[in-house]
Amino acid sequence: MTTRLIFALLLMSPMLAHGAMAQDKGSVDPKPLPPLANPNDPHIGAKELFGRKVLPARLPTQAIGFYAKGCIAGAEALPINGDTWQVMRLSRNRNWAHPDMVALLERLSARAHKVAGWPGLLVGDMSQPRGGPMITGHASHQVGLDADIWLTPMPNRRLSRNEREEMSAVMMVRRDRLDIDPAAWTPSHLSVIRAAAQEPSVERIFVNAAIKKALCREAKGDRSRLSKVRPMYGHDYHFHVRIKCPLGSTACEPQPPPTDSEGCAASDFAYWFSDSVLHPRQPATPPKPKPPMTLAELPPACRQVLAAP
Repeated sequence: MTTRLIFALLLMSPMLAHGAMAQDKGSVDPKPLPPLANPNDPHIGAKELFGRKVLPARLPTQAIGFYAKGCIAGAEALPINGDTWQVMRLSRNRNWAHPDMVALLERLSARAHKVAGWPGLLVGDMSQPRGGPMITGHASHQVGLDADIWLTPMPNRRLSRNEREEMSAVMMVRRDRLDIDPAAWTPSHLSVIRAAAQEPSVERIFVNAAIKKALCREAKGDRSRLSKVRPMYGHDYHFHVRIKCPLGSTACEPQPPPTDSEGCAASDFAYWFSDSVLHPRQPATPPKPKPPMTLAELPPACRQVLAAP
């Protein structure tokens, strides 16, 4: 089974929408993970190994592997405070990424301030210091090229550590799941997502299908970049930005570029607004959990990333 197909199957599981999302609370007093009894056990989940690394690998910067099956060397941290951004859920230590992603978020936050009137962006999960699978939350975000951005504007003040862990993002989707909530959604949300889509390095933006529907309805003028915005489970409170494999990251596995289609036809939404997706039935017998991804399943270079000082 190819890496891309595995990633698609992971994302198509409705259960993924109920994982650790951008709005889930963190902890103001996080406890370090206990040491592993046998870290060299070949059956241990790679998430247990990468989740225990609190600093990046001191190696030349390189995104390694695919978005849902890889790691990153030489990651850079997005500072937790900027003039036009603040990092949320600091306890997760997931504000690491390829320098190109860090630069994009800094640039986009300034753009959101200028074109949408937001004080700035609230940034959720990016990647772990060395990327790799996460103990909670995401199938992707493994190579430092993904970032979650809250659809809640940054307040015009510095948030406390407690607020960054406890504050909830605002739900943008109507209760029936068929459209956006008009009490929460504003034209400025369109402006922020459009600004992200206009970035040449951005290849995908994932949003809830109801949000994509609103973008299709409200976008005026040049609509060509709507093709980058894709419906995805779970993105009710935030949007997910993904950038292309950076120049120089020769070990990065790209995905196919988006098609030219806006993705705004009724047929494009038929699946997402079907009853089976909106109201998924739980199986009578819960499926057996899949074994975690092991280090051996990741690109060989990820061993060096894990072992590096």
